[in-house]
Amino acid sequence: MSAARTAATGAKPATRGDLPPLPAAKPTRADARRNYDLLVTAAREAFAEHGTDTSLEEIARRAGVGIGTLYRRFPSRTALLEAVYVDEIQSVCDRAYGFHEKLEPFEALAAWMRSFVGYNVSKKSLSHELMTALGKDSEFFKSCKLNVRDAGELLLNTAKEDGAVRSDLRLEDVLRLIGGFTMLPDIAPEQANRMLDIVIAGLRKTD
Repeated sequence: MSAARTAATGAKPATRGDLPPLPAAKPTRADARRNYDLLVTAAREAFAEHGTDTSLEEIARRAGVGIGTLYRRFPSRTALLEAVYVDEIQSVCDRAYGFHEKLEPFEALAAWMRSFVGYNVSKKSLSHELMTALGKDSEFFKSCKLNVRDAGELLLNTAKEDGAVRSDLRLEDVLRLIGGFTMLPDIAPEQANRMLDIVIAGLRKTD
């Protein structure tokens, strides 16, 4: 819902207050949180450049901290992978609530779907490694999926109420369509975006 629509209807902007917390919560102490953020940022960049098998020593070097600091915060590679994954999921959800507040319903849904496709294409190796370590039915993935689902359903339901999309749409169908092509091993971002254009066009309500 755009700011104008919010003002006109008196509706409150969406918040994440009622959602269960994502796993791997950040520390609250300022210095610990600073090191946490430095390490997660360094890991995300290193994984994007060199893959998830980047050495922990290299990640600590990029973050400007000692390897002991890394291990105190993340006692295993899997723990660091979890933190990077959660950070990305948090961004996916935050973008949904931001789009809901600032854009018209259909544009908000389409913008979020585009950001979600970009996330899926770029984080395939990270997702695969975590699924291997934790299992796809783990509580970790259940919590992440619940947060993504609630964020996406907010946008989809708002677009339905606005009459902008088909009334029979379900978020599960939309996410499966996206997942069907973004998880292909050799898909290029350009092709993924073209396929998403087709999916988005099919969401619109027809008379």
